[in-house]
Amino acid sequence: MSMLGIVLGVAFFLAISSLMRGSEADFIQRMIDNAPHITVSDEYRAPPPQPARRAYPDAALTLRGLEPRTETRGIRGYKQKLAAIAELPGLRIAPVLTGQAIITSAGKERGVTMNGVVPRLMLGVSDIEDKMVAGSLAALGANPNGIIIGRKLAEKLFLDMGDNLTLSSPVGLVRTLKIVGLFDTGTTSIDEGQAYVLLKRAQVLLGRPDRANRLILQLDDPYQARTVAAAIEARVGYRAQSWQEASENILSVLFVRNIIMYTVVSAILVVASFGIFNVISTVVMEKRRDIAILKSMGFQARDVRRIFLAQGLVIGSLGSLVGTLAGLGLMTVLASIEIRPPGMSQSVNLPIYWGLDQVLIAAGFALLSATAAAYLPARKAGAVHPVEILRGGMA
Repeated sequence: MSMLGIVLGVAFFLAISSLMRGSEADFIQRMIDNAPHITVSDEYRAPPPQPARRAYPDAALTLRGLEPRTETRGIRGYKQKLAAIAELPGLRIAPVLTGQAIITSAGKERGVTMNGVVPRLMLGVSDIEDKMVAGSLAALGANPNGIIIGRKLAEKLFLDMGDNLTLSSPVGLVRTLKIVGLFDTGTTSIDEGQAYVLLKRAQVLLGRPDRANRLILQLDDPYQARTVAAAIEARVGYRAQSWQEASENILSVLFVRNIIMYTVVSAILVVASFGIFNVISTVVMEKRRDIAILKSMGFQARDVRRIFLAQGLVIGSLGSLVGTLAGLGLMTVLASIEIRPPGMSQSVNLPIYWGLDQVLIAAGFALLSATAAAYLPARKAGAVHPVEILRGGMA
């Protein structure tokens, strides 16, 4: 029964940790694949000092009669900043102008997020081309009055490839556009709420000539995003946010979840080790006379301790081996289960992490627990006094 506890502990350790780590890795990979690694936005991390403050940094100033300057929102001189960032190695960059719009067709209206893009550059920073079920980004580039929408949005508005729709912008402009592409990402919020037009078309519709409000980047090494974002921010002045910074709250929740997970599954193995402690303690009590005879024959206390420690190691080793096989079986079963996450239209298999490190952690912790559980009874066995035991037996 003591070995069964180790077997179940190792098996559940592997099953739970592989599922948790697999879901975490899958979630992070989806963030990396579906979102920009770095986003340069049309805002400053710290507001630039005003001219009067620069001229008189230590003075207390009172300014009167000033009128605020009305300025078009967006990244000023985005083409120059695009070129400056593109000089950095290991990245791809594209400008985007995002705004809200309303699509109307057959008497139905839908609000969407309109993305003005440069198709040629968008190919390097987005996987939207891989999600296209009809048309392409190239078709958008060839048609200044074209638009790409999600297939689910098209179905709700009874639209198809080549159909015309009406798009209304926040500044009151209305244009008739032709559908030149349909995409299906499997994420409902994107498939029903995103649309792509040419950047120049978006600038006109949103009343922001020669503006982009985002520069989105993909890196060859996504995990260098923080370092690259800091370099970009120092170079262009605008705020550059890495995917780690944008998802900081989520990543911290995952970290806490991992701590809780490892605490729980480790507790299972600790509880199982009490079974080994009880078994070896019982054996020591039953074999006190045999231990006394061994010590009277010349066995040292350390030799006796080694016997019972070896017993704990054997139980731990066999339990770890069988538990690992059982855990791999559970992981295989879990990997075959299909689920459909909320907000997604496609089913996916449960993500499982198959790394060797978690097997070594489970087996190592099981062996450590078994050895620790065997140590106290082994120490007690080594402290047996043969004369007292044998005298008691003779009496």
